[in-house]
Amino acid sequence: MLISLVGLLCFGAASLAFPAEQLSRRANSTPPTSTPTAGTLSDCLGKKNVPIRLTSSSDFAALAKPYNLRLPYTPAVIVLPTTTQHVSDAVVCAGQNNVKVQARSGGHSYASFGLGGQSGSMVIDLENFQTISLDANKVATVGGGVRLGNLANGIYNQGQRALPHGTCPGVGVGGHATHGGFGLSSRAWGLTLDTIVGLDVVLANGSFIHATSSAYPDIYYALRGAADSFGIVTAFYLQTQPAPSSVVQWGYSIPNMFKSASQSATYFSHIQSFAQNASVVDRNLGIGIYMDGSGFSISGTYFGPLATFNSKIAPELLRTLPTPTKSSAQSMTWIQSLTALANGQPLQQPTTGYDLHDDFFAKSLVVPTSQPFTQATLTSYFDYIIKNGVNAANPWYSIINLYGGPDSQINNKPASFSSAYSDRTALWVLQHYGYTGNTGVPFPQGIVPFVEGLSNSITKAQPGTVFPGYANYVDPSLSAEEAHKAYFDEATYGRLVAIKGKVDPGKVFWNPQAVGN
Repeated sequence: MLISLVGLLCFGAASLAFPAEQLSRRANSTPPTSTPTAGTLSDCLGKKNVPIRLTSSSDFAALAKPYNLRLPYTPAVIVLPTTTQHVSDAVVCAGQNNVKVQARSGGHSYASFGLGGQSGSMVIDLENFQTISLDANKVATVGGGVRLGNLANGIYNQGQRALPHGTCPGVGVGGHATHGGFGLSSRAWGLTLDTIVGLDVVLANGSFIHATSSAYPDIYYALRGAADSFGIVTAFYLQTQPAPSSVVQWGYSIPNMFKSASQSATYFSHIQSFAQNASVVDRNLGIGIYMDGSGFSISGTYFGPLATFNSKIAPELLRTLPTPTKSSAQSMTWIQSLTALANGQPLQQPTTGYDLHDDFFAKSLVVPTSQPFTQATLTSYFDYIIKNGVNAANPWYSIINLYGGPDSQINNKPASFSSAYSDRTALWVLQHYGYTGNTGVPFPQGIVPFVEGLSNSITKAQPGTVFPGYANYVDPSLSAEEAHKAYFDEATYGRLVAIKGKVDPGKVFWNPQAVGN
């Protein structure tokens, strides 16, 4: 069986620092300096009958356990609302007591921002918001705590519908949809963010609104790209697609990619040329590349006939590449495809008691269509991997997904389409990921510099190119200013700051990289 390159994110994807981690844990912005006693805040919440967990609660430790075990924080309180009124009351209490607030949907933030990104914040855990329903217009109403696998099953079972989204079934819709939301179907259908036609949200003053392109358009704009800085989304309204009747699931393991840097660069240059070849590639082809110093695979999905893939697409992709050691191309149903991409996890996920974790550091790079990888850059990249990654002391991987290319519906948006997701010019998006492989040991000192070296081998070889980042692979080593430049263009960030000043002047919704820091 071929490695499911995107499925690996489900196991190693998104604290007390050990000395070598100080760079990745340096202060990103000034956190709040005044923290009330737990009693002050809990008294306010108690008067309003808001369900909470304090550090003394028996289940607090389990609820506060981060996805990324490298970055644990202790919230002042975990709110477990069952109604939007609970959310509203909790936000008001936090504001009155100078406590910062963050929502937690699935809890997969690479930087533990779902726990506040610091100790002492209020976490509003949306695990009780599990609505999944389709209306007559095939718009799905989705609770803010729904996980992607449950969402996929729910809309398919109710109406044979589908959405573009990531492959890890345990990821929550909240952060995923509001900061992008890439899946192998995204070149055909856009990002999860692009399907949002409305949001129910609680703002910093406790008001509860329904934001759309015509109602509260500035808030609608900001939530689609930077929701963590603007409110608590309790429900999404997502425009679904008819699920395809069949999907071609394909993949190839390519040998000898870590022998010669120049030769491997030539092979990758062919893949890059293929990905931009409109005579072969259209929006229906999803492509991802996985490498870890020992294996290199290219795989994806195709919304079209298997015969077309085998006769037209595969031959051009494989032309000039080494003969694959493993290959597969088969037609399957939509749900079978999602299950295969989940890398052994069931699509249906628990709504409470989720307990999947990793211990890791990751960085992302966005490669612009206008300045794709050069031969020299690819040579530098593979040279670094051959010298440092083939026999690395700790496990790692790189995942490179095709966002752009001919007729990509991520990039091909009408002029009227506007959101705070800035990057509509990407060709590739890379994730570099180093992890312990054993969550019971201290985080090894060498992982952070190794992962940074992967990224630096690209950026330093192509100094004239600006490489943004992808916010769903949030990098906690960035300062607030660095993060804003990585995740937003200047005009977008300026607009976000202005909206923040109007709807959250007290910066109730805060994490170390929040808008306005």
